[in-house]
Amino acid sequence: MILYNVTVNIDHSVHDEWLEWMLTKHIPDVMQTGCFIESRISKVHGEEDGGVTYAIQYLAPNQDQYDVYQQLFAPKLQHEHSMKFQGKFGAFRTVLTIVEEFKK
Repeated sequence: MILYNVTVNIDHSVHDEWLEWMLTKHIPDVMQTGCFIESRISKVHGEEDGGVTYAIQYLAPNQDQYDVYQQLFAPKLQHEHSMKFQGKFGAFRTVLTIVEEFKK
């Protein structure tokens, strides 16, 4: 399994609009690609200068599905986000391979 994590710091001035857009448009669009089997959005705790930080996580069943997302879908979806909230956010992405899961 591949965990794709996108960490975004969004400016307070567009926070509410961004969160609504993420919940109703962007995350559903990413999930609609069929490349991921689950997703979640979490607010990062702590004081942030100039914004609020969120971690958005998508779980792909394998590297091939993640690669399909990156090649066919990510450029357009990331461009939409960048154009809509230009200059109002900072983001970085991390890709992790899940080695083992422990659940109660």
